[in-house]
Amino acid sequence: MGKGITSRSEDYSQWYNDLVIKADLAEYSAVRGCMVIKPYGYAIWERMQAILDKEFKETGHSNAYFPLFIPKSFFSKEASHVEGFATECAVVTHYRLKNDGNGNIVVDEEAKLEEELIVRPTSETIIWNTYRGWIESYRDLPILVNQWANVVRWEMRTRLFLRTAEFLWQEGHTAHATEQEAIEEAEKMQGVYADFAEKVMGVPVVRGRKTENERFAGAVDTYTIEALMQDGKALQAGTSHFLGQNFAKAFDVKFTSKEGKQEYVWATSWGVSTRLMGALVMAHSDDQGLVIPPKLAPIQVVIVPIYRTEEEKAAVDGFVDSLRAELKAKGISVKYDDRDTQRPGFKFAEWELKGVPLRVTVGARDLQNGTVELARRDIQSKETVSQEGLAVRIENLLDVIQENIYQKALDYRDAHITEVNSYDEFKEVLEGKGGFISCHWDGTVETEKRVKEETKATIRCIPLDAKEEAGVCIFTGKPSTKRVLFAKAY
Repeated sequence: MGKGITSRSEDYSQWYNDLVIKADLAEYSAVRGCMVIKPYGYAIWERMQAILDKEFKETGHSNAYFPLFIPKSFFSKEASHVEGFATECAVVTHYRLKNDGNGNIVVDEEAKLEEELIVRPTSETIIWNTYRGWIESYRDLPILVNQWANVVRWEMRTRLFLRTAEFLWQEGHTAHATEQEAIEEAEKMQGVYADFAEKVMGVPVVRGRKTENERFAGAVDTYTIEALMQDGKALQAGTSHFLGQNFAKAFDVKFTSKEGKQEYVWATSWGVSTRLMGALVMAHSDDQGLVIPPKLAPIQVVIVPIYRTEEEKAAVDGFVDSLRAELKAKGISVKYDDRDTQRPGFKFAEWELKGVPLRVTVGARDLQNGTVELARRDIQSKETVSQEGLAVRIENLLDVIQENIYQKALDYRDAHITEVNSYDEFKEVLEGKGGFISCHWDGTVETEKRVKEETKATIRCIPLDAKEEAGVCIFTGKPSTKRVLFAKAY
């Protein structure tokens, strides 16, 4: 077990918290409910950002930025939207502080805002109010905009990365001339997220649609990707929403069609957040520390020298300089840990904790033998290999590690999708191995709420590839045409 880390089997929640803090990803801040993302954690987020940002741009989107503050009146324009966010809004009421004469800084009661401002929990309202000035005719459409930003949703029970009062995310907001175009956009972005989760994060996901009860506030349809963590709980890893004309009607955003008619615009919004950092940790890591897929690792290869004398150190340095140059030419990020303040064993444990995919150890004896030791983080294996063709071997090995991390998570996920046909069976699996439970549901909000009240399980999604089949709801016995996936979730 990693130093000071609770084991997963003992207390999964504590294991996660220990790992995020000990591996230098993040820590709790002086502001209740908020976190400090430390440089190592932020470096992983930056890699996520860079890869997603490139994908957004390749699918035709441009970045913009909208205000952090939203007039309260904007929220009242879309009823279901305000209802969905009302309980978690931070509200700015005053704009000035003053000294009360006793050395205390207090709010100046005379500096009250005419209209309160909401610190954005999401930006649909401010953006659609803005789009009204951008759109006149079909020639102005589509608008394909994304913004990288922070948002605030007041949370009383917080967990680093998974649930904090302030978090980082991206939110795409698009405007279209037709319903079909908007639906295609929402589906396309769900695909972008799913590909990123699987091919970059190494996390298998189920693509599906949310039920009416779990849908985004103000959406007509919500497309989701659902991942499974190692404790059998699900995590919503990204959502894409078809908003219909709800926000266009709320903010009176119309355009003149090719036929010369005035029509309301069709909309989507979509986003992923720093919650993906939590998914990354929980899907792959072990009791020794983080396991980071090479495509997201800030340091893909760490090289640790073994030496007794300065002469030996100089000889190792010469070899390492050459290897680093070769690896960097291949776009591989390398760290040479030649600190003389720590022993090799300490370094091994530290980089294992931080999840570096591959460690190269090289000493004076290795130089004589023309070998190095390679240690893989994903399977915790070590082997002595020839220095010949080493850079190519490392490049190929990083691909193998990436694939293996995904395959291991996929095998776990597939072993934790269980079909059940009765409520007793449902509860037995839920309290036993957990995971996704595939079962029939009668399609009503009432049944979904009752099951949640009794078991804490929610419908994660209606899978896009769900087969049409006759069945009966496990709770009410009423007819059903397809299975949905239930799970306990983060």
